Amino acid sequence: MWTIPGEREPLEGVKHSQRGSKMKTPHLVPLSRQALAILEKIKSMNGNRELIFVGDHDPRKPMSENTVNKALRVMGYDTKTEVCGHGFRTMACSSLIESGLWSRDAVERQMSHQERSSVRAAYIHKAEHLGERRLMLQWWADYLDVNREKGVSPFDFGNNGNMLK
Repeated sequence: MWTIPGEREPLEGVKHSQRGSKMKTPHLVPLSRQALAILEKIKSMNGNRELIFVGDHDPRKPMSENTVNKALRVMGYDTKTEVCGHGFRTMACSSLIESGLWSRDAVERQMSHQERSSVRAAYIHKAEHLGERRLMLQWWADYLDVNREKGVSPFDFGNNGNMLK
C-alpha cells in the first residue's frame, strides 16, 4: 500500500515539491504485484535512495512532472493532440468503468476524485473501498500485461473470467 501524503515537505529549489495528493488529504493506493516488482527493480538500480523517481540532473531531487510528456515526445507522440501524461489517468478511469467490474465509487476514489454532490459527500467521504480497489488495480495490471501481446477491450477482458490470476 502506498500512501500519498496530503502535502509534502518543500524541497529547496524544486518547484511544486510541496504538492501531495490531489485532494490535499492522504490518499491510499493499493499496489499490484507488477507495480511492486517495478518499484523494487528501480530502487535497486538507483542505489536505494529515498526518492525512487529521481531527477535527470540531481538524484536528490524528484523527477520533473514534465518528464513523462518529454519521453512521449521523444517517442514521436504529439503531447498536444495524441497522448499526454495526464491522458493515462483518463485511459485508466475509462477502462475500469468500461470493464463493468468495478463500482463507480471505487473507481472515483482510486482516481482521487471528489464527490460533486455535497449531500452525498457528507455521507461517503470516509469510504475507501480498499478491498475492491486492491482487486481493481491488480486487474488493471493484468489487463495491461495482456495488452502487450494483443489489443483486448476492457469489457472483453473483464467478462472472460479475468479477475485475478
